[in-house]
Amino acid sequence: MPKYKSLSTTRPYDPYQFLGKEKVFLSTIIIGVTLAAFFAGSGAPAMWLGFAFAAYAAVANDSIQSLGTFIESNGHRRWWVLWLYIGTIFLCVVTFSWLYFDGDVTYQRLLDSDGETKYPHPESFSFFQIIAPLVLIVLTRLRMPVSTTFLLLSVFSADTSGITSVVFKSWSGYAMAFLLSFAVWYFSYKTIRKYFKSRKHNQAWVVVQWIVSGSLWATWIMQDGANIAVFLPRQQTPTQFVIFAAVIFAGLGILFYLRGDKIQRIVSEKVRISDVRAATLVDFTYVILLIYKLFISTVPMSTTWVFLGIIGGREIAVSLARKKNGIKHKKKAIWMTARDFGYAMAGLAISVLLAVGANPDIRNTILEAIGF
Repeated sequence: MPKYKSLSTTRPYDPYQFLGKEKVFLSTIIIGVTLAAFFAGSGAPAMWLGFAFAAYAAVANDSIQSLGTFIESNGHRRWWVLWLYIGTIFLCVVTFSWLYFDGDVTYQRLLDSDGETKYPHPESFSFFQIIAPLVLIVLTRLRMPVSTTFLLLSVFSADTSGITSVVFKSWSGYAMAFLLSFAVWYFSYKTIRKYFKSRKHNQAWVVVQWIVSGSLWATWIMQDGANIAVFLPRQQTPTQFVIFAAVIFAGLGILFYLRGDKIQRIVSEKVRISDVRAATLVDFTYVILLIYKLFISTVPMSTTWVFLGIIGGREIAVSLARKKNGIKHKKKAIWMTARDFGYAMAGLAISVLLAVGANPDIRNTILEAIGF
């Protein structure tokens, strides 16, 4: 097991070095913001521009939760094999929703059965709506596991209830995930350590992991597909659906080629998460909670928060259950969990600010609530 470096030895942040390394990325963001300003107030051009940004941003950021452990524990396999497996599942899931729900690819996360929605599709898109996924892309580049749901759906919410309902469901999901994961790993740590002690494992674990990971990915699409489709009409035409599916399928290919890119570090730094057996247990706990939350209501939920609860509960439980003396590992586990939670809260604050800028009704409601 790799030794952790002391936090005190971390190199100081150098903004000039960051600008030098990220000049291509920053140039791309500047171009994106310029295009957003140019197309703001328009219909179809802004819609497709925002969708393109959202497709990459949502998939890249959420790779840590739905695909992170799968990527980490299959690092020795060819990237295109993983891509075709995950991509095929994606196409099957969204095609079923499009056919069954008469053009709705979100499993009614954006469109209720009575045709009403708290996230109406605008005739013209504001600047803040278009740049929301660009903000998410920047935060992803900084390895911040923020909520895609909060950032992308908040700017389309018709009123504050569209935000508060998502927040409460997501917070309850985080608490449930943290407690369940902590209980599983703390009380079964000795048994898990006994059977997982050897690096070698039965190949049946690989089959189980692929099934569990595939199920998790399918459930994630049902929950978070709305974050990408929010820019498109709530009931897509065949042409719109083909573009929607093809763009995301290609984006998944880029994601696997880059092996999760920089946000993957959130998963890689966790204790022995590259072990296929540990990865399978994490994903199994995660998918059970997502399925429960999926059927409890059609309100969108931040799956990022649920994933952070799963990972945080596991990390704290393992650090407390280990027999090694000292508090070094415990401090690191608490620090990583608190850091990830802090990033998620920062993303929530940013999403509310974007919603305030994008929607005057939400802005007036919040200003009235605080006495302005």
